[in-house]
Amino acid sequence: MHNEKIDRRTLLKNSIKTGLTLGAITSLPQWALPTLAQGEVLVQFTDMPENYSRGPALPGATHFQDTRQIDSFYSANEDFYVVQHYGQPEVDVANFKLSVTGLVNNPREYTLADLQGRTQFEIDAGFECGGNRPDSLFQGLIGNAKWRGVRLREILQEAGVKPEGTEIVFFGADKGTENIRETDVEQSFARSLPVEEAMRDENMLALEMNGEAMPQFHGRPLRLLVPGFYGVANVKWLTQIHVQDRRYMGRFMGRDYVTLKKEMIGNEARWVENSVTRIQLKSSVVRVTRLGNQHTITGFVLNDGTPLASVEVQIDNGAWQAAEIDPQSSQYSWKLFSLNWSNATAGEHTIVSRVTDANGNVQPTADQVPEKISRWENYAQFPRTVMVTG
Repeated sequence: MHNEKIDRRTLLKNSIKTGLTLGAITSLPQWALPTLAQGEVLVQFTDMPENYSRGPALPGATHFQDTRQIDSFYSANEDFYVVQHYGQPEVDVANFKLSVTGLVNNPREYTLADLQGRTQFEIDAGFECGGNRPDSLFQGLIGNAKWRGVRLREILQEAGVKPEGTEIVFFGADKGTENIRETDVEQSFARSLPVEEAMRDENMLALEMNGEAMPQFHGRPLRLLVPGFYGVANVKWLTQIHVQDRRYMGRFMGRDYVTLKKEMIGNEARWVENSVTRIQLKSSVVRVTRLGNQHTITGFVLNDGTPLASVEVQIDNGAWQAAEIDPQSSQYSWKLFSLNWSNATAGEHTIVSRVTDANGNVQPTADQVPEKISRWENYAQFPRTVMVTG
């Protein structure tokens, strides 16, 4: 009995680290990665075109996953989604410098060798684009990887953020021309974090992705990684970290990647705007397979790292059924889930998932999501339709 208590205590401790609750972990049977077994076939979704496909990643272009083809806990670097706003810069790696400027006691410059020579750490982190959506892309702007690099906090501590420094801005090497107040100005892609957010232990200056030097598509040689945040926060081709005493209002913080939604402010319904930051609690069914008479429903969960209470699947408005979660899942990774579907009858069926976190927050239906006029933060339940043949 004493050993059982220790084991459960250990499980609880580990569950906090991984972002899964004790109940979820202890209920998990042995997981098999969702590779198609011999004789197993994809069941066609009737809500997407039969000839649906995606091409290879191209420089400067958006790249997305065909989520039906997810077959590993880690997304291959060439499959992990890509969104680029100012093209894909070629950074001179041999002469690369990362500068730390602004309201710091010790402005610094780091070469790539300086960063590579520092103590490194690894973290599994998955995220989606703030504009990921069910229509046309079928949730394809997602990915999950093992990242390796330097703790951002240590770099900031070395620089010594001054007390009046409140906002930290991260500039990429990718640049474009913006017309602001009828004037064309050159702008670098940039995002910012409040100092408190930037100092989180898990934030990384990432040098490697899935065991490889950072690929060009994903920000060679250095990118920011902010686990639990939408992809836009993870600045690629990072070249400068700047500390200032006011909110950063560049395009990708103050004008773009801004959700406009209706909320109750006190007793008044008002349209409010917020920058896209932390990932909203979300799950989605992305694949159904058949092996003989047995069907398997597979999907993913992404969120801000809050531990989960459950992931459930509903078939044809029936009872919600608990899905199995891949035990490789950690706090900031995606969580792949599956449900065995027995005795499926011939005909069209509607399948939907929902996730609940440890704080009792439940993924909303489309009707429950606040009214919004923007394409960002699409986290509503996503009903899918499939055709089962006899």
